[in-house]
Amino acid sequence: MADLTGERPLPGRTPDSLLAFHVAGYREVRLRLGPGRLLDVGCGEGFASAGFAAPGREVLGVDYEYNALSSARKQYSESGLQVAAMDATKLGLPRGGFDWACSSHLIEHFYTPEDHVSEVARVLKPSGTAFFITPNEPADFENPFHVYPFRKDSLQKLLGRYFSSVWIGGLDGSSAVKEDFARRRSRARKLLALDIFGIRRKIPRSWYVATYEKILPLAYRLVARQDVGGLTGISEDDFYVTNEIDDTTLALFAMVSKPIHYDLPGTR
Repeated sequence: MADLTGERPLPGRTPDSLLAFHVAGYREVRLRLGPGRLLDVGCGEGFASAGFAAPGREVLGVDYEYNALSSARKQYSESGLQVAAMDATKLGLPRGGFDWACSSHLIEHFYTPEDHVSEVARVLKPSGTAFFITPNEPADFENPFHVYPFRKDSLQKLLGRYFSSVWIGGLDGSSAVKEDFARRRSRARKLLALDIFGIRRKIPRSWYVATYEKILPLAYRLVARQDVGGLTGISEDDFYVTNEIDDTTLALFAMVSKPIHYDLPGTR
């Protein structure tokens, strides 16, 4: 099993509302799928990716973390999920091989997210469709893994360079979700306030990430035990896709199609 670092959600260890937030995003992608080959980039341990498998649909999950992939292979290979180790900005896959692609809570992890978007466009068929889910910058909370936050207009601009058709909605939560997020963030702010000199912003990012990875599991055990294991009652049913986006909307949900392949003759 992969370590709990805060980079990716883990069932039974990540707070209910945050885990359900990610699962709901996958559900919304799943509802919009048809048959064909699907690529899930950043599949982690595969618990959400496995849900894409269906008659007439082949699913490949890729991730850079070997421990997570090993867990995914052991738990979900019988469901039809295939996995492979790859860099999301340099996919070792042929051009135009997939009908569908999913990138959930990944694009914000890259200093140059365009590298990731261009690769997703490259591996899609001309008739293919991709989904990108990423936190909405105004509603996001400090996370050292989130290095390139997006608002709707900036995401629209980036995706529009590689796809002729771009639709962006919001992935939002109920009042219970918003209250839970606010409560957890209030506790987190109290912990961050202990860094009175703002040292985390002055040290190399790699040091901050390493410290965060060590402290987060301890913080969850000390102050967030009641948030894990279904005790909150929050589930994926508390989340929904909406056309309305404001500063409180939790995430952006993009559906794109008609990939633009810049290096092919006759394309722009």
